[in-house]
Amino acid sequence: MPNRSRTKLRTALIGCGKVAGTHALAWQNLPMSEFVGVCDRNPDRAARLAGRFGVRPFVDLATMIQSEAVDVLSVCTHHTERVPLVELAARLGVHVIVEKPITTTLEDCDRCLTTAEAAGIQVGVVSQRRYYPPVQRMKEILESGRIGRPILVEVTMLGWRSEEYYRSDHWRGTWKGEGGGVLVSQAPHYLDLMCWLAGPVAEVYGNWDTFNHSIEVDDTAAAFLRFENGALGTLVLSNSQKPGLYGRIHIHTSSGASIGAETDSGSPFISGVSTHADPPFNDLWTVPGEEHFLDEWKTEERLRDCDVMTHYHELQLGEFLSSVLANQSPSADGLAGRRVVELFTAIYHCRKLKMPVQLPIPRTHSLLS
Repeated sequence: MPNRSRTKLRTALIGCGKVAGTHALAWQNLPMSEFVGVCDRNPDRAARLAGRFGVRPFVDLATMIQSEAVDVLSVCTHHTERVPLVELAARLGVHVIVEKPITTTLEDCDRCLTTAEAAGIQVGVVSQRRYYPPVQRMKEILESGRIGRPILVEVTMLGWRSEEYYRSDHWRGTWKGEGGGVLVSQAPHYLDLMCWLAGPVAEVYGNWDTFNHSIEVDDTAAAFLRFENGALGTLVLSNSQKPGLYGRIHIHTSSGASIGAETDSGSPFISGVSTHADPPFNDLWTVPGEEHFLDEWKTEERLRDCDVMTHYHELQLGEFLSSVLANQSPSADGLAGRRVVELFTAIYHCRKLKMPVQLPIPRTHSLLS
């Protein structure tokens, strides 16, 4: 049952790298949050972030959770380190919101979800682009049924990451440290939006390669999709277009109407590093009688007084706190996070298997075995 006697939750984070400042700012600003601590195995890095926000630094997660009575934890460590942290938090009864992707393998993802379910805690995965007003418009009209069902979905992300980006952390661009390339680090936002708007994928056939970077992992991938509702889809994903073009999702429907959003102009921003991000906007809208809204909406987004790089994180973290207080699953929950991991896992394995992969992949089955 929801705890109606509480109006605030004690929040903290682990992993004091680039995105941590965005989480810390949200936890400090949200009225339902009492921000109490940060944790990192590097004591200097923890101390620097703690000093910025006036909280206590820690080097041990269990110590922070127990000494600060933490209710909600942001996990901001790099991809392959998250499983034991989520499991520890769950065992201590702490709700967890994890930066995307939730993990890099289905096995690790299912370990996290199984532990969380057994502990009765909520798990969320950061997918802040869901909260962009142009994306919200797409969701609302699809749910209304006014334009029919999706029949064709196009996701295109043509971005750029420099060699300096891959050298900025020792784990970037490696299978062991990052778990993958563009599919794991940049694509999850688009994979999540696609499934959220058009529904789960039933079959995927894809391929990937590395073209413009001296890294182990993929910088380019493409896939053809069949959704559970019968719709077809395409994915085109790359970090090889210098200096970056755009990230877009377009949905064409059974009524003949088409809707879409450009969520990223240029390359997707890097939290804690980028100093500017253009506002998202609807770039396609052929709903009868509403075509003229495109220019009006674009003007609204240019005039919106918010920082794209922090505001929508804050909206999602606020929604997560509300879900915890109401004892309800957040909208971008662990199962939504698993769909993303399932999709990029399937694309990696299509190249190895040279055949389509059927989804969903049951928890009891592993493509890696």
